[in-house]
Order: sequence, then C-alpha cells, then structure tokens
Amino acid sequence: MQNKGLVKLFAVLFGLVSIYQLSFTFKANQIEATAQEVAINKIPESDPDYRAKRSAEEANYLQAVATDTVFNIGIAKFTYNDVKAKAMNLGLDLKGGINVILQVSVKDILKGLANNTKNPVFNKALNDAEVLQKNSQNTYLDDFFIAFDKIKGDTKLASPDIFYTKALDGEIEGSMSDDDVKTIIRTKIDESIVSAFEVLRKRIDEFGVTSPNIQRLGSSGRILVELPGVKDVERATSLLQSTAQLEFWDAYKGEQFFNFLGQANEVLKATATASTETAATEPQDEENAKDATIDDLLGEAATDSTAVQTVNPIFDLIRGQGYPGGPVIAQFEIKDKTKVLDYLNSPKVRALLPAEMRYAKFAFGKPEKDSEIVDLYALVGNRDNIPQLSGAVVTDARNDFGQTNKPTVSMQMNGKGAKIWEEMTGKAYTQGSQIAIVLDNVVYSAPGVTTGAISGGNSEISGNFTLNEAVDLANVLRAGKLPASADIIQSEVVGPSLGQEAIDSGTTSFMIALVLVLVWMVLYYGKSGAFADVAMSLNILLIFGILSGLGAVLTLPGIAGIVLTIGMSVDANVIIFERIREEIAKGKSQKEAIQDGFSNALSSILDANITTGLTALILFIFGTGPIKGFATTLLIGIGTSLFTAIFITRLLIDWYVNRGGKLDFSTAITKNLFRNLSIEFLKKRKVAYIISGAFILVSLGSLFTNSLDQGVDFVGGRTYQVRFPQDVSASEITATLVGAFGSADAKTFGDANQLKITTKYKVDETGSEVDESIRKTLYTTLQPYLGGLSYDSFIHESEGKSVGLMKYYKVSPTIADDIKQASFWAILGSLIVVFLYILFRFKKWQFSLGAVAAVFHDVLIVLGVFSLTYKFMPFSMEIDQAFIAAILTVIGYSLNDTVIVFDRIREYVGEHTNWEFDKVVDVSLSSTLGRTLNTSTTTLVVLLSIFIFGGESIRGFMFALIVGIIVGTYSSLFIATPLMYDSIKRGDDKKKLEE
Repeated sequence: MQNKGLVKLFAVLFGLVSIYQLSFTFKANQIEATAQEVAINKIPESDPDYRAKRSAEEANYLQAVATDTVFNIGIAKFTYNDVKAKAMNLGLDLKGGINVILQVSVKDILKGLANNTKNPVFNKALNDAEVLQKNSQNTYLDDFFIAFDKIKGDTKLASPDIFYTKALDGEIEGSMSDDDVKTIIRTKIDESIVSAFEVLRKRIDEFGVTSPNIQRLGSSGRILVELPGVKDVERATSLLQSTAQLEFWDAYKGEQFFNFLGQANEVLKATATASTETAATEPQDEENAKDATIDDLLGEAATDSTAVQTVNPIFDLIRGQGYPGGPVIAQFEIKDKTKVLDYLNSPKVRALLPAEMRYAKFAFGKPEKDSEIVDLYALVGNRDNIPQLSGAVVTDARNDFGQTNKPTVSMQMNGKGAKIWEEMTGKAYTQGSQIAIVLDNVVYSAPGVTTGAISGGNSEISGNFTLNEAVDLANVLRAGKLPASADIIQSEVVGPSLGQEAIDSGTTSFMIALVLVLVWMVLYYGKSGAFADVAMSLNILLIFGILSGLGAVLTLPGIAGIVLTIGMSVDANVIIFERIREEIAKGKSQKEAIQDGFSNALSSILDANITTGLTALILFIFGTGPIKGFATTLLIGIGTSLFTAIFITRLLIDWYVNRGGKLDFSTAITKNLFRNLSIEFLKKRKVAYIISGAFILVSLGSLFTNSLDQGVDFVGGRTYQVRFPQDVSASEITATLVGAFGSADAKTFGDANQLKITTKYKVDETGSEVDESIRKTLYTTLQPYLGGLSYDSFIHESEGKSVGLMKYYKVSPTIADDIKQASFWAILGSLIVVFLYILFRFKKWQFSLGAVAAVFHDVLIVLGVFSLTYKFMPFSMEIDQAFIAAILTVIGYSLNDTVIVFDRIREYVGEHTNWEFDKVVDVSLSSTLGRTLNTSTTTLVVLLSIFIFGGESIRGFMFALIVGIIVGTYSSLFIATPLMYDSIKRGDDKKKLEE
C-alpha cells in the first residue's frame, strides 16, 4: 500500500482529535453532576416547591462557574461555557426534556396587517383557507390567496378596508394589482415569522436551558424548539406559547352589572323553557331536523324531552360575589369559563346592556394556585376593541417583591406610554375605579389608584404569582410579544428518569453487541480478525469524536445507528478477507493475495456503502428529531468504516506480514467453510417466486383487511406512557378510558406495570389549557390504579421517578398529514435514487429492475409481518417515523447485498467469456454466499442485542430491521439476481456486459 506514512499520520491525528473532542463531554458531565449534588444537598425534598428551587440552584451554580476556568489541558484553558459548547449534545430520549413544533398563526398576522377588517370577502377567504389546509400541502398563505382569488369578484387586496391601510401606507398603494400586493404580503408574513423566531429565541435564552435548539422549518410558519434537560414542562410550554399580549383597560365596578346578570339569566331561562316545551310537543323525526335555540345559547340540549325543567343558566353557575366597589362581577368555576362567556356574548344577552356599556368586554382573572374558582371582570371596551394602553410601550421589566413580600413584576414605559398611563391613573383616582392589567386575555390584577395620577411610566403587575411565573413574565415582556398566537402542533415530553433508563439500556446493548462482534471476528478469521477489531475500535472512537465535533445530537436511535454501523463495518472487512482467501486458493503468495484481495474488493465495498449512504442521506433530509440522529450516525459510520476497513486494517496486516508473520484469514474451523460451493440458484428461482408470491399475497391481504397499527405520527393524537406501582390490565384500563375520552387505547409497553395510552380526544384543539385538561382527566380516570399518587407527582418530572406520567407525545392532524407525505416521498425518493445509481454503475436497466423489485418485495413482506402480528406481539408495533427509518435502512441493506452479487457477476462476465450467463450468475451467487451469510449473521446478532437489551422504545424499530435483514438476504439471492437474469436477453445483452 502506498502512502503508508500519510495514513498513519491521519489515523493518529483523527484519533487524537476525537479524544480531545470527547474530553469536553466527560468534563461537562462531571461539572453538571456536581451542580446537581450541590442542589440536592442544599434543598431537601421536604421544602415546598423543591423541584423548582433545585432547578434554580443548579442553574445558579452553573452560572457562577460559567466564566471560570474549569478545564486545563496544559496548552489551553477552558471555561465552563467553552466546555459546554464543545460537549456532545444528548437528545431528549437520553436526557429528558421537551421537543415542540410551534405553528405561528399566519391567519392572525393577516388579520393584523388588515387592521382586523370586517370585510366579508377577506374574512371568508381566511375561513376557506383553513378548510383547504386540511387536505393541502400548501402554506396557509398560499391557500388564503387561492381562496381569495376564487371569491373576490371586484374586491382587491389593495382595497382600503383590506391591505391599503395606514400601517402599510407607502408600501401598498390603492392602484396595485393583487399580484403586486401578494409579493409584499409574503414579505410581511416572513418578517413576522422571523420576529416570532427572535422573540422565542430571546425567551429561551432567558430561560437558562443548556444546549437549546431553535430553528425555522421552511416557510410554513413552523418553528422547532428543543429544550433538553427541562424538568418543569408546564413552565416551558407556557413560556413558548404565551403571546405576551399585555393590555391596560379601565374596569367597571362589579355592582354595575348585577341587574344585567339578572336580566341575562331570565332571557336564557325563558329560551331554555321554550326550547324544552317545543321538544315535548314535536314529533321525534322533526325534532332531529331542527336546531334548538337553546343549543346555540347554552351549548347543550335539554335532558328531559317530556317535562319542563326550571333552570337558572347563569345563577346556577355563580360560586361567589366580588367585594363592594371592586371590579369583580361574580366568581365561577374554572370549568365553566367558556360556557359563561358564550352566554354573556350571545346577541340576545348583549342586547340587554345599557347604551353606554354596549362595548363592555368580559374577561376572567388568574385563579389562585390549587383553586377551582375564578373571578369575572367587565372592562371598558370600544368599537374597535383596542385597549387604552398596550404592552408595546414597555421598555423594561423585572421580577420583584411587593409590599406583602409576594412576587410581582415591575415595568418601565416609554414617554408615550408614561403620558397615557398618567391620564389613566388620574381618571381612575378621580372616579374611584380600577385599571385591569390583562395578559393574553387574562386579568392578572385590577388595582385601584389611591395616591393620585402616577407619572414617570412606572407600574407593577401583581396577581398570585409564583416566583417562576414572575421571572417568566418579566422575561417575555422584555423579549417582546409574539406577532401572532403560536400553537403547539407537535410535542414530545420525556422525563429525566426515562432518559437515564434509555442511556443505561443503550449502553448495555452497545457493549454486548461490540463484544459479540469482536469475538466473532477472531473466531472466524483468527489473527486477521483481531486486526479488524482494532480498526473497528478506532472506528467507534472516530464516530463519537466526529459527533461531538460537529455538535450533533446523540439519540437512542443514534446509538442504535452506531451499533448497526458496527455490524455493517464488519461487512467491509468480510468482503476483503473473503477476497483474500479466494486469491490464496488460486495459489498466489500471501503478499500478492493481500494486494489483489484489497484491490478487487474495493469496487464492491464502495458500491455497497454508497447505496446504503444514499438511503441514509434521504432519511436525514426527510427525518426529524431522533430519526435524524439515527441517519446522522449512520452516515458518519459509513464514512469512518470505509476509512478504517480499507486503510487501517490494511496498514496493520501489511505491518504484520512485513515482519514475517503468516495470516491464513481463517481458523481451523472456518478454513474450508463455504469453499468450492456450486449451488444452482437459478434452477430454484421458480420455487422462490412461488414462495415470495404467496408471502406477498398474504401480506397484501392482511394490509387490506387487517391494516396497520398507525401511530399518532400518521393519524394525529396524544400518547401517554404511564407507569403504575403494580401490574395492570391493558384491556381493563382501555375500557375505563373509553368512558372518559370516548376514543382511547391502552397497550402494555414493556413490563406489565407500564402502558402506552393513545387517544384522539380533542385532537384538533391546541393550547396548554386543553393539554392540562386532558392530563387531569387522564389522572382522574387512572387514580384508582395509582396507589394514592398525587396529581403533582403524577405529572412532574424528577430524577428516579418510577411511577406516573413518564413520557408524553402529541401530533396534530395537520402535521400528521405532512409526516405521512414526507415518509412517502422519502421511500419513493430512495428507490428512484438507487435505481439511477445502479443504472449508472452497471449500465443495464435490468440490474436496476432486479434490485428495485427485490426492495419492493422486502418492504411489502415487512409491512405484511407488522400487519399480521401487531395485535398479539408483546411490544409496540406502531407505524411511525421510526418504522419509516427502519424501512429505509432495510432498503439500504438489501441493496448492499444485491450490489455485492452484481459486482461479482460483472467481474466474472469479463473474466469468463466462454461461460454461459446462467453459470456466471450461479457461480457469482455461490462465491459470495460466505460473505452474504457471514455479514447477515453478524448484523442479526447485533440487532438481536439491541432488540433484547436496547429498551422498549426502539424494540419495534429493531424488529422491523431484523425481519428486513432476513428477508433482504433471501431476496438478494433468490429474487433480485434471478429477476435480473430473466429480464436479460442472454445473447446480445451478455455481449454488451462483456464490453
């Protein structure tokens, strides 16, 4: 081998750089473990709110050492910030935390740009766009333009009551065409999304999360946020979703609305009575054909169709009154908030308001902690529903403590805001009224003014804050408000204890797989196998070093990718060693056999790894989260495996041989294994076709009748992984949950005391309040099985947590459609790319046809196995993004085997010009059989190791790979090559192959 010195230099440098990169990970882990220990020792579990305080203490410790020198390697010194920036990032499934995709509401932005116009064409187009989005892959803005063009008539986007407004004056002119306006609006939407991105980034920076990740996803208005290590999930989601829409409104006194409430109650009661009487006298079929008026006002039908019931729709819901002279009208239960607002805002009820109050705005306050009661306020509104003062005037905000030593938020306003604030406080002082401070449509406080007008622009927000809430509110006010609402359309929450379990299981499976492969190589190839083991060890070091250096995120599927790479890296060494054995069998000297073996194997190795690399690249492009991590490690592993197998193994073998050592590339047991085989594969192809045809028919039949167990990735919904203190019955829990949610399914997940619960209940609704409501319903329903566990302990994450909610995953139907679409294109794209590559390499479409047909065969059978067995297998076999990753990996592996055979056929066609083509094919298959079975066996051993020891979350993923490897090995021998053979005309085409 030429340039041995250069190879040695690169190997040493790469190894040292990898060790250097990994050293930062070990140091960062050491410092963070110390911070955690300090927090635990300082704050006992008996301390109220100890989780939040420990988290704050850890953050304070790390902040204190952030700029201190914590790592000295002699030639350089590094602070903790430096160390953390260079350390390997762990994914959510290993570290715990939250991963969300936020959808910034383009509809809200458009409304804002149009100054909340009442134009009927504009508003209908907005609503029509929402309908189009359900079955469209366009952005909301594109669908809005489509909907507008369809119904616009003579209406123009540049109309004064749409986009030709004061705010857009100078950018949009009344004479502009719709196409010109669309270009400007696209720019404005993009600017707003960039603004939302920056606001979120500032909030996350203030939150103090280590190694956060935030990025825009295309031009759809979606923003990905990953916060590894976050323990207070509710706080994080609230921080992300809060629009921080701060408003100051004059408030009415509560007693001013007592008479109004009484009149409203009578109107609603009369409507309810009339509706009930009508229902009692109408025939049953007519009743179903009419809409009851009470349904519109009360949101529910009468429960008894034969008797008139006395109801007090509003009075029956009141749970308390406000104090005299105060701003609270009445108190209600939190669960009745929506119902009460629907009553008060119905046209018949609002018609009862006096003329001077006709624009009154009803809003609820912020409930006290652990309270189910909330206050109702009436704010002094106006025709345009615009507050007297907004949060745009706030220049600074800080968390503070009020006179009662409770957390508050103090604010400083700009000059314009200070002037309006002085006028508002002066008016409130004169009238003895209050000013409501409203954040995101919730009244946080409504203080009176007792000392006269407040000048200077200083103000304070109080209102039952915890310390964390005050800190977060100050942070979001400083960062600024989001330009529109941001809904969580996909989220994943992993508890830290579950993350630690994943690390433990991943490490165990990794070590077992590594030991098995290292031992196997020595048992099969003797000393040369030991040299391959050394190269493989360097390969692993390089993979981890490159991952750390690139700042890539290591996930549990990523670990699986590394372990799979170990199995696949064996393949390159096996191909080389088998070729060397063939050369030795021809009577060549040891050095000549080694030289020719490496040379002849190179083409097969490159082709096999390129096809696998192409599918991994497509997986990287289309995948998200952990699946992207799997693709990343697979791509890196392919590159490092090639380097170590081709150069490092060669370097070690040449070194040993040049010192006079003798290598047989086998042991006494394996010396004659798979030697001089002569199997007539082509004569058995018709039997293989019948067997494969039967399997495919059974698979298709099951897919059409039994379908697949589609996960929430593809259909939308919420999934909860819940662990119980004792074994539970999945069917019993399912029946209980159906009663609460209407649609729910519970499956045993791993041990019998752990369930994976899926529901589509309120799948179209987003928002933290909806998520919290469903979690509470879930807890209430499961409470009899939780052994007295409190709700707080059930939902909150903590180290060592063994009972309660361990993991949560949500996907909205909109993004589920996108995931399904992306998965389809990923698989189709990989097949097209591979077809073209094989066509390029072998110059015959028949080779491509055989390879792609075999891949279709493999994919159909894997799908069929999942369809046939998912109902009784003791582990999850849901079809999700991980399954798509498995399918793409199977495609790559199957092609790997097929390409090795095709390379040998091409080689033998050139060497043995007098052979019949069927003999060429049979001999090629026989000569590569040793390599095929050896590699497949090694890879299966590795996969079985991960399947058994790698954790429940990737068991279905591993099962798909195991089935795929077995089927792929079979198809490369009995499907791909025979189909290629049958499609080739043996005369002219064989001659062309020889050329």
